[in-house]
Amino acid sequence: MYIGIDWGGTKMEVVGLDALGVELCRHRIPTPREDYDASIRAVLELVDHVETATGESGSVGIGLPGSPNPLTGLIRNSNAFWLNGKPLGRDLEAALGRPVRLANDGNCLAVSEAVDGAGAGLDVVVGIILGTGHGGGIALKGKSHAGFQGLAGEIGHYSLPWPKEGEYPGPRCWCGRHGCLEMFCSGTGFELDYRTTTGVSRKASEVIDLKRSGDPVASTVYGRYVDRLARSLALIIDLVDPDVFVLGGGMSNVDELYTDVPMLLSTRTNLWDGEAAGSGDGRLVFSDSVATPIRKAKHGDSSGVRGAAFLWKE
Repeated sequence: MYIGIDWGGTKMEVVGLDALGVELCRHRIPTPREDYDASIRAVLELVDHVETATGESGSVGIGLPGSPNPLTGLIRNSNAFWLNGKPLGRDLEAALGRPVRLANDGNCLAVSEAVDGAGAGLDVVVGIILGTGHGGGIALKGKSHAGFQGLAGEIGHYSLPWPKEGEYPGPRCWCGRHGCLEMFCSGTGFELDYRTTTGVSRKASEVIDLKRSGDPVASTVYGRYVDRLARSLALIIDLVDPDVFVLGGGMSNVDELYTDVPMLLSTRTNLWDGEAAGSGDGRLVFSDSVATPIRKAKHGDSSGVRGAAFLWKE
């Protein structure tokens, strides 16, 4: 049995899968916040729940925000900041009495969708998380590609490409820098833009509903979001040129993205404000054409937890 845990900002979910990827058990609990010891206990509780329910033991893989440094084993770059600087993998292995594999949640999304999801059968799958945070991950031939320093696909904390008036230096990110893509392309960033524009706090889903009803301010905020996301993906195409992008997280459920972002990637002009989209001849991608598919995660909210389980599928 493969046991996977998705370490989210508000909830932790566990799943047990058989050798064919068939779900045997699923369970979720609230994520303990600002308490490292409670976090360890939560993982033990989730693993025990699955093994008790199924009567089987299994390998354990965990997808989490941030990543372990392969040189030290210490967690870094996590917005679950109480994990940073901690030897989470070693502590979990000691508590569980077995090996544990950790990976960035973006890599888990990419692995899940590469194995049997929206990127099945493709060699290079890039998973993009559009949720509380904004991140990415790369799967090569169905395996997580973390890179030499475990940083591959860490897109949330590079600067918004080709910043326009009003976008520089950008909002201050929790990491301490300004203008990170996480502050523009996450669901949180989408809500921040609406709040900054209107002075009113609304959930992303509410802003999308307003946009669909024809509200001009919500439509403008949505247009900026599409433009910024397209700029982010264009840079990844120039660098990695993946076979497919697979989107996960709350904003991935906005169906219009799958028409509007490809349209912006393939045109010379920003459809939302009439300006040239990028540099040079006005294209975002350094090519005379762009055909990279952008797909919604087949496994939806379950993709991350499945990918965590599949960290042992080799």
